[in-house]
Amino acid sequence: MKALKAAVIVIRIGLGALFIYGGIQKFIPKPPRPQTEQAQELPDHVVKIKAFISGLKQTGYFWPMLGTVEILCGILLVSQYLALLGAVMLVPVTLNIFLFHLFLEPHEPGELAMTALYLLGNLLIIGYHYPKLKTTFLNFKLIDQ
Repeated sequence: MKALKAAVIVIRIGLGALFIYGGIQKFIPKPPRPQTEQAQELPDHVVKIKAFISGLKQTGYFWPMLGTVEILCGILLVSQYLALLGAVMLVPVTLNIFLFHLFLEPHEPGELAMTALYLLGNLLIIGYHYPKLKTTFLNFKLIDQ
């Protein structure tokens, strides 16, 4: 049982640090890449990835909001008392990251496996703390009629 607790702590801190770093990266401007003739000869999956990320950035709000959510959830995961809240809030993000790689980069098994580990690690944290979730969300009584 101590080994499981230690593993959950390591996963929680690692995942938290990863998302804090990833969230901060969304606020660092990247220099534009020069357009070349080869840009029109990109593989179909690269065009889809660029269009997806570009669409998120062009909304003007979604990319910074995603970075903020990643930083917030990362901080919550690293904290001792609010880690479960961070893990629950991070489920849609880790699921979307996994699905992004599943559908847009299926030919990259290493990245797909890595993102699957993010999702599984997040679900492991939630599963470990399931008794807390159960008492919080599933503790209701039916009204007698």
